[in-house]
Amino acid sequence: MTKPAASALSQPRGRPATGLLRNWGLSPAGGLRERFARWAQQRHDPGAQTLLSHRNVYILPTRAGWFFALTLLVLLVAAINYQLNLGYLLTFLLAGSALASLHVTHNNVRGLTLAARLSDDAVFYAGQPAALRLQLHSPGRQRWGLLAAPDGQGFHAVDVDRDATLDFALPWTPRARGHQPWPRLVVESRYPLGLWRAWSVWRPGASIWVYPAPETPAPALPAQRHVRSEGQNIARLTPGDELDDLRTYRRGDPLRHVVWKKTNADDLIVRTATPATALPERWLDWDDLPATQALEARLSRLCAWVLAAQRNPQPFGLRLPGHEIAPGSGAAHTRSCLRVLATYGQASGQPSASS
Repeated sequence: MTKPAASALSQPRGRPATGLLRNWGLSPAGGLRERFARWAQQRHDPGAQTLLSHRNVYILPTRAGWFFALTLLVLLVAAINYQLNLGYLLTFLLAGSALASLHVTHNNVRGLTLAARLSDDAVFYAGQPAALRLQLHSPGRQRWGLLAAPDGQGFHAVDVDRDATLDFALPWTPRARGHQPWPRLVVESRYPLGLWRAWSVWRPGASIWVYPAPETPAPALPAQRHVRSEGQNIARLTPGDELDDLRTYRRGDPLRHVVWKKTNADDLIVRTATPATALPERWLDWDDLPATQALEARLSRLCAWVLAAQRNPQPFGLRLPGHEIAPGSGAAHTRSCLRVLATYGQASGQPSASS
């Protein structure tokens, strides 16, 4: 049977990560952890991928490692006190095993290439479970028991075979909407004995869009509106359209549409079309929402409306205080509307649809 090149386990492994320096046997303040994370990020080359090398892989004993060291100290004191040669042998044998496992644990992380799989098709909603697409490449050796976590939200285990590339999805729940950097990623290993923790901290040099969580169940869409400006046709005339309106002749109008019976000496009268295929426009308007709703509740309803409107053939537009997106359709138009909702009310208070 052929051995698989790589595997990924979606089940959480171990305790949830509650900090970047947890399990040191120390409890540093949050400010110290954050300063360390910023310092560690500077030791990675900017971009969508990074190489985990001796410059950015760190190792310290785990809690079990500290207790193991204390046990070795007790054994050494007992061996000295009672002059036990077998006690010396056992103590140094265990100490040598611990030191050997230090190198194995560090090498299990060192040399990995970690890359973020960036895609415009990825959709994230605030407070809803999602997945970050990542890639691990393991040159030269097999890797066992690698643990990855985004923003301290819980470790997930992956194994990578020698010279293999593993694409996997890392579960992540965004906490807030907006245009924000990728979450900080922690990759660590405690293989093989669990006495040492080797880890690296990295944030990809890219940003992602997190949209407001759509309201569920989705409310009914607002009514459609026919919008026709004076002297402007809604759509191009197509076969099957009915000619039912009259107006004066303009350059370019087909002569076959001239109504000769109603034409006078000064002006030619032509028939215009109300196309049977013309679709009414739909406006998703901030003013249509209940005035008592909070900001986030209004954005959630507008997000649900945008997602529902994109499944209909009618063009739709979006109106927010101080901002308006003209009616349109398609994936790009929907993305623009969602991005305005994602950033509305943040920073300067003005929405932005820029990518």
